Amino acid sequence: MKDNKLIAEFMGWDILSPTTIPPSLHLSNLEVNNGEIPNFKFHSSWDWLMPVAEKCLCTDEKTDGQHYFINDALLTCNIEVVFDRVVEFIKDYNKLKWTYLER
Repeated sequence: MKDNKLIAEFMGWDILSPTTIPPSLHLSNLEVNNGEIPNFKFHSSWDWLMPVAEKCLCTDEKTDGQHYFINDALLTCNIEVVFDRVVEFIKDYNKLKWTYLER
């Protein structure tokens, strides 16, 4: 799942170097397949997703109200909705970051 890779990179993890992944997430049998580690669980585990949502909400860069979309998604208590909003935030954040770098 490419969105899991996007999130891992946002979190500063190098998926080709599993030592950058927090040991508290208890990954076992890490296999890199086409640049993706299939057992990332951002889409299915609150333990994985909440630190990402927190990092999104704590960024200084306000990306067109995406913080509000994440807040609203959290109120649904639906992990799929929160995951989708976090992914959208990261995509917007990355676009904004590249825009600043191009200036």
